Amino acid sequence: MKKDFISVHDITRYEFHELLDLAQEIKKDREKYRKALKNQVLAMIFEKPSLRTRMTFEVGMLELGGTAIYLSPNEIQLGKRETVEDVAHNLERWVDGIMIRTFAHDNIVRLAAASKVPVINALTDLSHPCQAMADFLTLREHKGGLSELTLAWSGDGNNVAHSLMLAAAKAGTKMAVATPKGYEPAPAIVRWAREDGRDTGFELLLTNDPREAVRGADAVYADVWTSMGQEAEKEARIKTFIPYQVNPALMALAKPGAIFMHCLPAHREEEVTASVLDSPCSVVFDQAENRLHIQKAILLTLMGKKEKHG
Repeated sequence: MKKDFISVHDITRYEFHELLDLAQEIKKDREKYRKALKNQVLAMIFEKPSLRTRMTFEVGMLELGGTAIYLSPNEIQLGKRETVEDVAHNLERWVDGIMIRTFAHDNIVRLAAASKVPVINALTDLSHPCQAMADFLTLREHKGGLSELTLAWSGDGNNVAHSLMLAAAKAGTKMAVATPKGYEPAPAIVRWAREDGRDTGFELLLTNDPREAVRGADAVYADVWTSMGQEAEKEARIKTFIPYQVNPALMALAKPGAIFMHCLPAHREEEVTASVLDSPCSVVFDQAENRLHIQKAILLTLMGKKEKHG
């Protein structure tokens, strides 16, 4: 694997499955890896708040024998107090890895290019690869062979949708993405996904009809309609996305036994009804737990068996 984990597009199909396998092994025997990253330090840069990202990376480092240090938006101010490159050159002298949750995807690209230590993408406006990896670990646990499955997305063609498409391409999972007109996934990501999935059996359907996307799907995925930084658009977005709400009627079009997925936090009665979110078909908390296990696999792969920097 490359030095950094920036996008699912950057890893090979073999590396994709290797990370899932390692995460499953870690999940089965958490004690086995208790000291795998002993004395190593992860810097966690947050420009966006998060429950799951902070807890899973911090707990992950602790369980691997290392330490995680939280850096708030006020402490870093990327590109304001100092350049992204200067932040990288400072941190690489003190820590063994950097995790960043930011707005502009260019921030993480620049940080990784300047840093001598591994950089992990914990979310940008373009992608959310750790979430997608956790989701495909969850899919594999609940549904088995990934190449046999169809994943349906209903909502905004956002960063989570982007990373899920790239993961589906690596896995050979068919994916159907339903969005309102004007909210489709980025064309560059669509192109990457189709390139990555050329030899895996991956198929991608892009539609404006959520019923077409969900019909016969093994899993149905929703995300909030208004992401951080889009608050001013909230009322307009709610009106636009109401037809894409995942409710019992939409879930009924999926395959019998289909699961419901969401990266959380969820806005009940907006993108998903409470009756679906809290139902037996919902695996949202399995997804949240699996963030811990897949991120430990990523940390081990990037930071394991390396001498500490002086």
